[in-house]
Amino acid sequence: MKIVSQIKLPIENEMELFEKKFSGAMSSKVALLNRITHYVVNRKGKQMRPMFVFLIAKMTGNGTVEERTYRGASVIELIHTATLVHDDVVDDSNRRRGFFSINALWKNKIAVLVGDYLLSKGLLLSIDHEDFDLLKIISVAVREMSEGELLQIEKARRLDITEAVYFDIIRQKTATLIAACCAMGAQSVNAPKEEVEAMREFGELIGIAFQIKDDLFDYGEEKIGKPTGIDIKEQKMTLPLIYTLNTVPPKDKRWLINSVKNHNKDKKRVKQVISFVKDTGGLDYAVSKMKDYQQRALAILQNYPNSPYKASLELMVNYVIERKK
Repeated sequence: MKIVSQIKLPIENEMELFEKKFSGAMSSKVALLNRITHYVVNRKGKQMRPMFVFLIAKMTGNGTVEERTYRGASVIELIHTATLVHDDVVDDSNRRRGFFSINALWKNKIAVLVGDYLLSKGLLLSIDHEDFDLLKIISVAVREMSEGELLQIEKARRLDITEAVYFDIIRQKTATLIAACCAMGAQSVNAPKEEVEAMREFGELIGIAFQIKDDLFDYGEEKIGKPTGIDIKEQKMTLPLIYTLNTVPPKDKRWLINSVKNHNKDKKRVKQVISFVKDTGGLDYAVSKMKDYQQRALAILQNYPNSPYKASLELMVNYVIERKK
């Protein structure tokens, strides 16, 4: 059994019902919109975000979920989808999960409007049911994600960013949404405030580990073949590279910065950068940091009695750092 199916096992019924409710939450009187949202729904990924919402809700809510849990998961997916649609416009990207992006098929103007529509649907779903506590969780996440993206753009011009700034960026850009899913799950079953906060922290820790794992893919793994070097070509500052820049002598640092800035399209030079980062311990350092975040997330789960939901969440934490893509 694939690991994702195994994780989903204790919430299979909830996920099936969620998919129906989510499709309904997107519907509109405009035929063009329905055509586009139908395209979006049929190209969903692994659905990790709603899975977090339901697993946490069941673990903190004694095995039950509320109607609010479905709305919370739908709000997260609507608003997350809106940010992805807008991201593809910002990045001028023609692909999303192997399919054409909305802006590639329907152009930027329609893509921006569809993103706005999904955002408003998410907000209204909460407001119509007076789920203001759930709305606050996702609104804070959207603010942080926007700040994280802008912080990255601001800092990307300078290649000597510190590790602290890197962690600020990934906490806001990537981890904040997973943190919101976990807080949303607990809040939707009216868990105590301290528990909602603990679940938010749990999600943040996993989100950071997830992003470090993504950074490591750029340096290749035996299982996925050759190093990709895509982040280096795009001048993205990843943890292995930041560690190396901050630990090598000035001469090597200048060579690295010059390589990433001015020779990032030169395949041979990119390979040299990848080898240099590996040889100076950049990869080992990033792996140890990732495992540290993983262990801290698992430690939070130890406060809960054994249940199928806790077991699935433990599997999820391990899957995040062991996945092959």
